[in-house]
Amino acid sequence: MTPKQLRAFCLSLNATVEDFPFAPEISVFKVLGKLFALTHLDARPLTVNLKCDPDDAVRLRGEYPGLIIPGYHMNKRHWNTVTVDGELPDRLVRELIEDSYDLVVAGLPKAERLRLDRP
Repeated sequence: MTPKQLRAFCLSLNATVEDFPFAPEISVFKVLGKLFALTHLDARPLTVNLKCDPDDAVRLRGEYPGLIIPGYHMNKRHWNTVTVDGELPDRLVRELIEDSYDLVVAGLPKAERLRLDRP
């Protein structure tokens, strides 16, 4: 997955915006103000921090050592850093992004979830 594809996929999710609260080169993707993906799109290798269910986070780190690691500068229990350099299938990367988005949406108030059509 290229940086352009990563950015486009994140922005394709309902009500997602890209913000730069930390630095102009750090893209933060949010749904209704809540972070679900964080990346430096010009970094090599390309990585993205994604929210993850704690049990899944540990399992994924075991299945993809070195490619999925505890979230850099994030809560290591709930966040993974995923290397997006072509070694992981694009389909898996998209699923991990969607899972992160869904976890964040699940934590939103019911009225906001309903606005997103994701009860």
